[in-house]
Amino acid sequence: MLENELAKQSLVKAWRALWTTLPVLLGAMLLIALLTSFISESTYTSVVFLGNPFLDAVIAAALGSILAGNPATSYILGGELLESGVSLLAVTAFLVSWVTVGIIQFPAESILLGKRFALFRNISAFIFSILVAFVTVSLVGAW
Repeated sequence: MLENELAKQSLVKAWRALWTTLPVLLGAMLLIALLTSFISESTYTSVVFLGNPFLDAVIAAALGSILAGNPATSYILGGELLESGVSLLAVTAFLVSWVTVGIIQFPAESILLGKRFALFRNISAFIFSILVAFVTVSLVGAW
């Protein structure tokens, strides 16, 4: 009987938490959808990359952090960027940060998970997006 009451209380608490955070989550998702609909793929390809591998990766990761997107469209976007002449290093850094770092989602994430955690997660995801880009290009051998 006690376990049943605890389960019921847990479900009520979880439902209340979800209900209170739902507006923040919906707002963040709508903002992302709005921004990705206004920024076309040609805008991404018009960004000038300097030819310096490290600087290209940092610029691409910074752009990906700001523009935020979802994994499903990243394959299409990555192919378009590669076809337009953007280096594999820059494309990889851009896409990894585009999916993992979320400047746009930061306010919602800091409310839900705490500001310190959200900041640490975003900074480490940014750094690792650059490292993943270099490792990927090294493994593929596309220098």
